[in-house]
Amino acid sequence: MIIRKLRLKRGWSQEHLAHISGLNVRTIQRLERGQNPSLETKKSLAAVFEVDISTFDISTEKTNQGESTMTQQDHLMTDNIKSEPVKPIETIEQDEKEAIEYAKGVKEFLTHLLLFVVFIPVIIYKKGLFDPTFSWLMLGWGIGVTFHGLNAFEKLNFFKVDWERKIAEKKLGRKL
Repeated sequence: MIIRKLRLKRGWSQEHLAHISGLNVRTIQRLERGQNPSLETKKSLAAVFEVDISTFDISTEKTNQGESTMTQQDHLMTDNIKSEPVKPIETIEQDEKEAIEYAKGVKEFLTHLLLFVVFIPVIIYKKGLFDPTFSWLMLGWGIGVTFHGLNAFEKLNFFKVDWERKIAEKKLGRKL
């Protein structure tokens, strides 16, 4: 979720992030869905986003003092790559997580609605309004479900990333 937040904050698409980080788009998609990144992936993302590498540690938890808890191995790995000052660890709060998910849901719904509006006239043209299969086509709506799935996995992007970020910020009432 933190990668999605950082990406949306900058207005980048998954494809753009993949290009500038040298990672595969599918890798970015998996990471945004919660897969734990490898050390090399963490280094690449930390360099692109200009944050500390421990930002991408899924196991990192916040203590009551606001400091992150890291294992000794994590410190050794990050100490070896720190050669210049980095920004503090970026976190994602629950309200931000909910706003980002809300924005994603709105985007998916509007995409599905757009496809419905586009394909219904085509079906009417091909089958006719009074064809008995027309109502079954409406109920099944296989094309809509397929496209909704493609959009959910971000294979098709009808709306720009910037739009999704603005929806999340509107829900939060502040900038990400």
